[in-house]
Amino acid sequence: VSIGNICRSPIAEAVFRKLVTDEKLENKWMTDSAAVSDWNVGRSPDARALSCLRNHGIETAHKARQVTKEDFQTFDYILCMDESNLRDLKRKGNQVKDCKAKIELLGSYDPQKQLIIEDPYYGSEKDFETVYEQCVRCCKAFLEKPH
Repeated sequence: VSIGNICRSPIAEAVFRKLVTDEKLENKWMTDSAAVSDWNVGRSPDARALSCLRNHGIETAHKARQVTKEDFQTFDYILCMDESNLRDLKRKGNQVKDCKAKIELLGSYDPQKQLIIEDPYYGSEKDFETVYEQCVRCCKAFLEKPH
């Protein structure tokens, strides 16, 4: 989950989906991404995010949506990108009864210990590539841990 759901979280979602598909585990995982805010609801990911994914042979048809109360009750994990998203999500999760989701930073799984996945929106193509690489490392490590 990220603030607007057009850069970081759709990249993470697409990367994770490809990993589980490659490992033939897609029937074990329900994968989605969402935003903390309602700014971009209905929008496709940023063109630079789509281009970055395409360069790595990954397609996505994701449309931005806002995180819902049901997400906290349905998903086992809600993984987010930075401290402010973590704070907002924990606050929202506390208001949901039967919240079963474990809310964590995706970066907490990074073997290179880069905890925060910075928003590349105001950055360059290189920043999107950095986000992609972080997502690949974190998603692989997350998938390898016992659940």
